[in-house]
Amino acid sequence: MTRTKPAILIAALAAMIGTGAIAAPKASVPESGKLQFDVIRKGRDIGDYTLKFRGKGDDLTVSVMTDVMVRVPVIGVSAYNFNQTGTETWKNGKLAAIETTTDDNGTPHSIRLGATALVPASLWSADIVKSTQILNTIDGSTDRISVRNLGTETVETGHGAVQAQHFALSGDLQRELWFADAKLVHVRFQADDGSQIDYVLR
Repeated sequence: MTRTKPAILIAALAAMIGTGAIAAPKASVPESGKLQFDVIRKGRDIGDYTLKFRGKGDDLTVSVMTDVMVRVPVIGVSAYNFNQTGTETWKNGKLAAIETTTDDNGTPHSIRLGATALVPASLWSADIVKSTQILNTIDGSTDRISVRNLGTETVETGHGAVQAQHFALSGDLQRELWFADAKLVHVRFQADDGSQIDYVLR
């Protein structure tokens, strides 16, 4: 029997951690079966991002809902809204089907796709940090990305502070993601108007 040298084993483990290799998507599903985020812009709650998980093991159904509205200060009228509902079906750890309906400030989008090796840009699966191409959940196109691991940081959540790995996605999708034990705990990105948007876990 061939034994792996300790130095080689340690190096391999370090490489996995350094690239953000996490056992997902199963490991990314919370025990509660739900992830809920407040969408924050300029210190104000402007919406919700909710994921609900059903199933066991590698066979999952994921319901995704985003509801965002930005109002003009003082006037109080709706200045921008984004609403999306979607369902992801996962079989044996792979995306078997996805359906989404989106209203992007009055512009409608709808997709219905079958099995694909791409990870969807719904962000919850930690496999996204190992990807170079992901599925755009608005129009069904393929987005090319690069991912950097920015190390471990403390993130505040509705359940208190947690230690999480910080990743930066660039390219066709620009997002900062924080994962704690493969679970999504925070999202940050820059809106088209230059303002910072944060998804804060409840």
